[in-house]
Amino acid sequence: MKKLFKYFALLSLLCVTAIARADEGMWLLQIMQEQHSIDLMKKAGLRLQASDIYNPNGVSLKDAVGIFGGGCTGEIISADGLILTNHHCGYGAIQKHSSVDHDYLTNGFWSKSRSEELPNEGLQFRFVDKIIDVTDLVNADIKAGKTDEVKSLTQAYCNELAKTLKAQSEYKDKKYIEAVVLPFYAGNSFYLIYYKIYSDIRLVAAPPSSIGKFGGETDNWMWPRHTGDFSMFRIYADKNGEPAEYNKKNVPLKTKKHLTISLKGVQEGDYAMVMGFPGRTSRFLTANEVVNRMNNQNVPRIKVRTAILDYLKKEMAANDTIRIQYASIFASSSNYWKNSIGMNKAIIDNHVLDAKKQQEKAFSEFAKNKSVYQGVVEGIDKLTTEMGPYNYAMTTLQEVFMGSQFNNMAMSLSTIMQLKQHLTANDFKAVKKDIQDLKNAYNNVHGQNYNNRIERGLMKTILPVYAQMIPANQCPDFFKTIDSKFGGDYNKYVDNMFDKSILGNKENFDSFTKNPTAKAIDEDPGVQYIMSAMIYAKALSIASNKNNTELSSLHKKYIRGLNEMKQPTPAYPDANFTMRLTYGNVKSYNPKDGVINRYYTTTDGILEKENPNDQEFVVPAKLKELIQNKDFGRYAMPNGEMPVGFLTTNDITGGNSGSPVMNADGQLIGAAFDGNWESLSGDISFNTKLQRCICVDIRYILFIIDKLGGCSNLIDEMTLD
Repeated sequence: MKKLFKYFALLSLLCVTAIARADEGMWLLQIMQEQHSIDLMKKAGLRLQASDIYNPNGVSLKDAVGIFGGGCTGEIISADGLILTNHHCGYGAIQKHSSVDHDYLTNGFWSKSRSEELPNEGLQFRFVDKIIDVTDLVNADIKAGKTDEVKSLTQAYCNELAKTLKAQSEYKDKKYIEAVVLPFYAGNSFYLIYYKIYSDIRLVAAPPSSIGKFGGETDNWMWPRHTGDFSMFRIYADKNGEPAEYNKKNVPLKTKKHLTISLKGVQEGDYAMVMGFPGRTSRFLTANEVVNRMNNQNVPRIKVRTAILDYLKKEMAANDTIRIQYASIFASSSNYWKNSIGMNKAIIDNHVLDAKKQQEKAFSEFAKNKSVYQGVVEGIDKLTTEMGPYNYAMTTLQEVFMGSQFNNMAMSLSTIMQLKQHLTANDFKAVKKDIQDLKNAYNNVHGQNYNNRIERGLMKTILPVYAQMIPANQCPDFFKTIDSKFGGDYNKYVDNMFDKSILGNKENFDSFTKNPTAKAIDEDPGVQYIMSAMIYAKALSIASNKNNTELSSLHKKYIRGLNEMKQPTPAYPDANFTMRLTYGNVKSYNPKDGVINRYYTTTDGILEKENPNDQEFVVPAKLKELIQNKDFGRYAMPNGEMPVGFLTTNDITGGNSGSPVMNADGQLIGAAFDGNWESLSGDISFNTKLQRCICVDIRYILFIIDKLGGCSNLIDEMTLD
């Protein structure tokens, strides 16, 4: 089966020039040669060899790129482990170091020496160490009855296989090596990936948010853009260069590969490639599945987050402490709130549903002579329609639950129930352990970014919204309590829970942990609320997932069939947060009649947008002075202007944030940080005409570091060309 699939993939790529565009595709580095994608890159302008990009037996560009944190990309830009990523990727770490007295979010952070760099508990950087094709092993397990086609796609199976393979490998005794097995092409291929994980990552530099987030939510997903979306960190290791937990004795990692930086800039049509870890795309959905995404995922997300963001915006504007505490939460929530709005609009504007229907029609014609593919699309659509109401209910519940940090204590429900059992059995040794586990969980939730008053207000905000969106007979049972005991008054219900629950405040929690009883657990309003919600969530999950087995099998056939018929050409698999390479060109675009968006922006636009009365468009005094005096140094364009951002046709999505944008020689020219509004349907259907990758120009980054941050020490350790 694997050989058959690869044969079809090769056939489809031979005619890729007639079907796919050079800027569409999230290509797997490990099969570039096999797929001939490297040849297409060279035709587009690449001047490197395949081994310069990915070399399983040597050093390549791959070794200078890794996963930053839990959902971004970062690149190594010095021999001493200096990381460049986006400001919004480092935002959480910057926020944790910030306070009213040391407000790095507002003022920025600039380390002038290594001793000033700040450690970040829990922050990690992952390098891809090795990639191995394990498709034959999975197929052998399926043939032997150890698994089946659907179970092989589950995380449980993949995790167990990864564990087994690592135990048999040279990495078996290395705790800092993580083994991951993942399906690709809907399970038609599988790869084992070994990641090397570094855990001592220190904050080095970050511009003020007025630069790193310039334009705020107004400019998010928009072009023209003038955002200096970058931050810098450093990897530290033990004296042998191996991963180690934070220790003052650790030293900067001597990296085996770092990117050279080009100061030559970009021109229209220049070759550009992006290497990174795109999170998730769904390019091969049916039209009915796209409608399901719009109505049953995006719509409820928009409704719930609108209420949450409106509440937080008001509270953050009134109090600097609250602003700092909730800055990261607000930014994360608002990003995909606006993305969902833009996606639904772009699906309509870009006629995505029509394109999907044409694809399905062609597939049906193809399937007439292929019995294995007959009824596949019809089967997918039937199951999608059946699952639609459950998807809506599940998305709504998830969005509501994510709306308040109080709900994070739901993860401790099993510990609470276990504690109750041990209390009833008078197993005091077990009780002591349960109490400590509960304290750890409580402290993790109620950290520096938790404000009891704000969380109480969020609960009062989102519960009525939930009740408006879901019929009363389909809500969790705690809504019956709100009606019967509190006369339908959500404020009274929430106040009672926060005032009386052991989970509602520190005083109650400390009192309970000093003298825990099973009766207190049974009567606790917070525990009752969480238990009710979790019971409902479990039932909803079972109902919404009941067709997943059949749906997964149909999708595997659908993508295999699309590959055979080459319309469209799924020569690259959907994104799944694994390393990919995408290539394209620097290019302007025409979003609507009479409008042409130039491919780059300059600092002139910063002053044009400046508004001292709008927090999103405040310009720091020093930056304004530098711009007005044209004090740009060697970072200016030949005409004296200072570039800020530029556009390329590269295929990116969430997870690519912070990805290096490289020229034809593999030199760093910028950092990817966003997509454009007109193409937010791109995760579902790539639009060659409109899709653009928004990048911050490396020259602007260096200008800010040097001229505004005064960190010539950082400039000196980079390799500039």
